[in-house]
Formats: sequence, structure tokens, C-alpha cells
Amino acid sequence: MEDTSAAEIAAVLEGVGGRLKRLRARRRMTLTEVATATGISKSTMSRLETGQRRPTLELLLALSQVYRVPPDDLVAAPVQGDPRIRLKPGRVKGRTVIPLTQQPDGTQAWKIVIPTSNVTPELRAHDGHEWIYVLSGHMRLVFGDEDWVLGPGDVAEFSTEKPHWFGSTGTEPTEILSIFSRPGERMNVRETTPHP
Repeated sequence: MEDTSAAEIAAVLEGVGGRLKRLRARRRMTLTEVATATGISKSTMSRLETGQRRPTLELLLALSQVYRVPPDDLVAAPVQGDPRIRLKPGRVKGRTVIPLTQQPDGTQAWKIVIPTSNVTPELRAHDGHEWIYVLSGHMRLVFGDEDWVLGPGDVAEFSTEKPHWFGSTGTEPTEILSIFSRPGERMNVRETTPHP
């Protein structure tokens, strides 16, 4: 598979700002409203939309949640050949796991498909920090004594040092994005407080 040239990458990134602006207009949201919903500053949003700032994965994931579209729709990167060549799905605890990062160490990202049969909680704890974004379906998250059901667009972010488990509600398969970082590699997470 041929590598994407620097010019093609630059062209893709140049198109992101216009797509973000059009999507915000379709959602009838102001820069201030998007900034409040994502924790991304209004000035950063403006620079993203005008192409003065390159988008990061963290920014795109936050925006994809607010706009309720897959992150791929924000980028629309060209596909060179068959992208499945590099994505080698595996099976882990009954789930289909597709690695989205290539390096064996550092922050890891996966797309995970949870089947309806994966319903029995098996809590475990380990070093690290996890961030989960639900793409489709509904998943169950058990975190210590708490038990939640998350749906499309919902996000969970937690320390994996506390016993936890996630799986199916038993009604439908679920697709999620998972980002895991080891101690000392945690992503910067912005939290916003709702306005009264």
C-alpha cells in the first residue's frame, strides 16, 4: 500500500475547517454553544473552522460527540487501497477488537464490537486510564458499586485501577471506541460545568 503524500494529508486537513463550520451551521449552533458543550475554547473553535489550527484527535472526538457524527465524517480522509490490510481484528473475551494504533506502547486505541452474549460482569482492576465512546447500540458499564447503561454518543472516562467491566445489555451488539493509556500517559481531559 502506498503512503499518503504530505500534499494529500495537507489537502485533507485544509478541508476539515470548512466541514466543521458547515456542520455547526446545520446544527444551528453558535461557536459559544459548541465551546460550552465541548470544553474547547471559542477562539480554538474559530481557528479550527478557518484552518488556522490543525485538529487533534482529542478535539475531533469531542466535536463528533456534540455533532453526533462519526469522527471519520469530520476528516473525510482519502483511502489508499484497502484499509483493512492494516486493521487486524482479534477476539478478546468474546469481543471483536480492532486496533487503531500501530505502536505497541503508549496510548492505545481500539474499535470494539461487543456481542449480545457478553453480559456477565467480570470486574477487574489494572494500572491505567480508559476513555470509551459509544458509537452504536447500548453497553453496560460496571464501575465499582455503580452500574450504568450507555447509548450512542455517551462517553465514559475512568481510572482502571478501580474494579470495572463493560459489556452488552443483552439486547443488541454494541460498537465502541476505546482509548487506553498507562500510568503517566494520561490524556488531558477538560470538564465543563453546566450553566444554571
